[in-house]
Amino acid sequence: MDERTALRALAVDLPGAGDDAAVVGAQVVTTDMLHESTDFPAGTTRYTAGWRAVGASLSDVAAMGAAATAAVAAYGAPALDEDELRAFVGGARDVCESVGAEYVGGDLDTHDEFTVATTALGDVSDDGAVLRSGASSGEVVCVTGALGRSAAGLRAFEAGDVERGNDLFRFPPRVASGVAVAPHATAMMDSSDGLARSLHQLAEASDCGFDVSWDSLPVHDAVADYAGGDGDEREMAAYFGEDFELVFTVPESDLSAVRASAPVPVTVVGEVTAEGIVADGEPVPDEGYTHASNG
Repeated sequence: MDERTALRALAVDLPGAGDDAAVVGAQVVTTDMLHESTDFPAGTTRYTAGWRAVGASLSDVAAMGAAATAAVAAYGAPALDEDELRAFVGGARDVCESVGAEYVGGDLDTHDEFTVATTALGDVSDDGAVLRSGASSGEVVCVTGALGRSAAGLRAFEAGDVERGNDLFRFPPRVASGVAVAPHATAMMDSSDGLARSLHQLAEASDCGFDVSWDSLPVHDAVADYAGGDGDEREMAAYFGEDFELVFTVPESDLSAVRASAPVPVTVVGEVTAEGIVADGEPVPDEGYTHASNG
């Protein structure tokens, strides 16, 4: 079974699960696992791996509207090479520093495949964390930044442009944006599974629908360098995933305040409806990044 099916199967035993991070008192905590064979293309430096792995957990903190405070990582590899370890820790420390958090250590072990498990912590405001379950009909659905960055990064690696691939893979976690929009957002998550799948997940949690416009999607500049036409651009921006932008809903009356407070561009891509997920009048399939196969 894939990750979502597994989570549904565990819902009875873990009724509090389902958001990007768990809320524990006034904190949020989240953990992620990345593997060389599925998450780090050939040419990914250990510095980029450290940045990206820890950044993925920091993105989950951002999706809760929390301020990131600290992160740790468990690092496993066939051999513990000092230069690779130092590069990994350098990336982990730098991504934490970029969002005002601290990388405080972790664990080391040998493993048959380079694998990283990361955990991040964050503090929520007095208003509490933003969950996926608060969207209502008539609100607008927005995204931060631009979509398709990681898809372009993978294409860069495949084309042998390793330096650009590493640069694109070092995404900026949207912690400051999450904190900024939290007072206004009714539901929020990150786009690690892709925009299309994120809409389905928000709809399931909030018991709502979405009506979006493909032309409204903010597409990362690098996508055009690697896409094979408009259809491919849409695939890279809407379905590939691993972008770690924020997808959130707000009352339209709050939109000006959201844009004024967010440190990155905020784009309205559609509106919340009673049911169904459509783009330009056509159903949006529940497709995107999947963390485990059905094998």
